[in-house]
Amino acid sequence: MTISGNDVRKGIETKWHEYLNKYGNLFSSDEVSGSSPPSVFVGSYGYPKVGVGPMVPPIHGDTSILDIPEKWAGKSLEQIVNFRLNLIRGINKMSVTQTEGRLIENLQEVAMSSGPIDSEIKFVKKTSPVTSIDGQAPPFGPIGEIKNAVFSPTSSNHLIEKVFYDSDLKADDAVMKLYNSGVNISTIQKCFSIGMLGKDRKLVPTKWSITATDDIISKSVVTEILDYDVLDSFNVFTFEHLGNSFAVILFPHRWIFEMQEAWHDGNSVGFGSDYENASGIDHPPEIAGAYFAAKLGVVEYLSKKKKQSGVIVFREIRSDYAVPVGVWQVREGIRQAMKTKPSNVECLDDAIHLATKAMSISKNEWLNHGTMLKLIKQKSISDFL
Repeated sequence: MTISGNDVRKGIETKWHEYLNKYGNLFSSDEVSGSSPPSVFVGSYGYPKVGVGPMVPPIHGDTSILDIPEKWAGKSLEQIVNFRLNLIRGINKMSVTQTEGRLIENLQEVAMSSGPIDSEIKFVKKTSPVTSIDGQAPPFGPIGEIKNAVFSPTSSNHLIEKVFYDSDLKADDAVMKLYNSGVNISTIQKCFSIGMLGKDRKLVPTKWSITATDDIISKSVVTEILDYDVLDSFNVFTFEHLGNSFAVILFPHRWIFEMQEAWHDGNSVGFGSDYENASGIDHPPEIAGAYFAAKLGVVEYLSKKKKQSGVIVFREIRSDYAVPVGVWQVREGIRQAMKTKPSNVECLDDAIHLATKAMSISKNEWLNHGTMLKLIKQKSISDFL
C-alpha cells in the first residue's frame, strides 16, 4: 500500500509538535544563543533588497550536521526536516550591492569559519516556533529581525580566506579553486551567496547561488572530459532516497546529457526534461536547479574515470517525498548512485528497460517525454559510436 505524501508530512509534523512541547520555549524568544553550523542565508523576496543573516540553533557544540548536506546521505526525510526547523534565521533587509559593513563582514567570517561558531542574536521582537510543514516549499525555522548579533572569534578555513582576499580572481575561477581544493560545495555556495567571490561582488540569494555553483562546476568539468575517450559500454546506476528514485545511464557517445523528471500529482503524472550536447545549454532548464545538480554528480564520476559518454538521468519523485528539501538531494542522490556497482547491458534499449524497470513510470512514458533518443535515432551509426 502506497503511503500518501499528506500522511508522511502529517507524521513528521506530529513528531515535531511533540518536540516543541518539550523545547518550544527555545524557539519563542527575543534572543538565541547557540553554535551556527556555520550557516548564512540570503533571501530572494523583495530583490534587489533582500533579507540577509545567519542561521543559529538554540544548541551549543558541534552542530555542523544541521547544514552540511554532504553529510546527509542515509538520513531520513524527518531528520532532515528537523535539521532545517532547528535553525533560527536572523535577518536584516539590505541591498544586494552592500558587501561591506559590520553585519556583512561578520557573516563573511561565519562563512569562512572552519567549524561551528558560537553566536548570540538579539531580535527586535520574539520569534515564533514553526508549527506547520508545507508540502510545496522547503522547511525553515523561525525568522526574526536582528537587533544585535555577536559571533565568537574562531579559526578560518585558509583556502577560503585566500580566495576571499584575492579580489582579482573571477567568481568562476574562485569557485573552481575552492572545489578543486576539496572544499564542500555547500560551503562554496554560502561564500558565493554572501558576496565573497569574484571581482564585482554582490549578495546572491541562496537558492540562486546553489544553482550557479553547480552550473559553474559542472560546466568546467565537462570541458575537461571532452578530451577523454568515449566510454565503450552501456552502464546503468540506480539509487533511491527520500522518496526519489534515480537511474543514470551511461552509453557510448560523445558528451550529451539529458535529465528527465516525473512526479505524481494526484491521479496524474507530470513530466519535465532538458538536454545539452558539448555546446552546453543556452537557456534556464525546464527542471531548474535539479538539472545542474544531477549533471554535476555524473561528470564527477566521468572525470574520475577519465571518460566521456552519453548520459540519460531519470528521476521519479514519489508521493513519499512529502516535503521538498532542496536540490542538494538530487546532487547527493546522483553522487550516491555513481558509487554503486553499475549493471552492464548490451544496448541502449536494454539500458533504458533496466533503468525504468523498478519505477512506476513505464519505459514508453519516459521515452515519449524525452528528446535525446529522438535526436540519436536521426544520427548515423558513425556518429553514434
